[in-house]
Amino acid sequence: MESVVCQGLVLSAIFSWIVIACYFDVTKKFRSLLQPWVSHHVVGGTSTILKIQKHQHRFFDAFFSGLSCVVSVPFYTAFLPLLFWSGHGKLARQMTLLMAFCDYLGNCIKDVVSAPRPSCPPVRRLTATKDEEDNALEYGLPSSHTLNTVCLSGFLVCYVLSYIQSEDACVKFGAVTLGCMLVGLIGFGRIYLGMHSLIDIVGGLVIGFVILAMWLTVHEYVDAFIVSGQNVTSFWVALSFLLLFAYPTPEFPTPSFEYHTAFDGVAFGIVAGIQQTYHQFHHEAVPQIFTSQLTIPAFLGRMLVGIPTILMVKFCSKALAKWILPVVSNTLGIPIKSTGYIPMLNGSTAEKKSSEIKQSSYIHKMLFFSNQDLFDVDTGIRFLQYAGLAWSVVDLVPSLFSHLRL
Repeated sequence: MESVVCQGLVLSAIFSWIVIACYFDVTKKFRSLLQPWVSHHVVGGTSTILKIQKHQHRFFDAFFSGLSCVVSVPFYTAFLPLLFWSGHGKLARQMTLLMAFCDYLGNCIKDVVSAPRPSCPPVRRLTATKDEEDNALEYGLPSSHTLNTVCLSGFLVCYVLSYIQSEDACVKFGAVTLGCMLVGLIGFGRIYLGMHSLIDIVGGLVIGFVILAMWLTVHEYVDAFIVSGQNVTSFWVALSFLLLFAYPTPEFPTPSFEYHTAFDGVAFGIVAGIQQTYHQFHHEAVPQIFTSQLTIPAFLGRMLVGIPTILMVKFCSKALAKWILPVVSNTLGIPIKSTGYIPMLNGSTAEKKSSEIKQSSYIHKMLFFSNQDLFDVDTGIRFLQYAGLAWSVVDLVPSLFSHLRL
């Protein structure tokens, strides 16, 4: 009973914040206070970036570009399923939820402040991949790469030290040193590549350490709730729904909300799947990699089965969502548009308003909070697509492993 009351209080608090932020236009008030100060430091930091880029070299270009890819969202998206299938389910689900929280909070701050990245030119901006080109369309503060690296590498170090239960001070010092070196290289690399100014890196460090400290305090409670709590799936449905609306309106359109929607769906899919299959596939006694119960060849077999399966589920989830959501919307009389997924819903009227409507107010996406004429169905499609992918990682694919004796 106490758990249900706490869930109700959490959802009520988020709903109340949405109403208050909408009514008092909180985002614009915060932006008017923070944006000029941050923008001043971005402009003032241009000289520092140019001094660093005077030492540009093809080796440094390749090194820092590759390092940025290794700690990017697509890399984590590919790495986390393998962590689940390796038998380290607790670490995998906690890192997934931490990643989703970092993505949500970091992108919220980006779009609240709406501070620019370093001006290019005079700064040389190196975007070696399509993912980096998309990142360059987002606002600058905080640096997501720095924030995510602080949180995920910091949590991984703490988890590993706890897992091996080593009391050797040299081991602890070495692990912390490696984590700090990685964070330092990522932060410096983002400046070298022209993607961020010094204030963005400092902001990512500060926010990252705050999130990490908070997560290390609550992660055991969160994990216990997910694996054995009451009404977990229904609570997470409501939470995911509210978090789609508890998002600030950026000054100009950015891809940040799309990333948040995707990870919101991933978190829901993971939680829903774990709730159903924890005692079958994700308990503490499951076989782990590098043991006689899960050898390297068996793990490679899991990869060969699992990766094509989750990609197929992602494709099918997207196709089903593109078919079902317009039907449901039309049945309920909700006027919709699509800015990318459904060409037939991207008519001339919707096209004129596409940027304005899609970004007009992420905090107003509920019918009773918005007076906009059309609602972007792409948000729901993206959410269901990634929820289906995440569910398959922890439910469908482990079931296949069980049948195939992998």
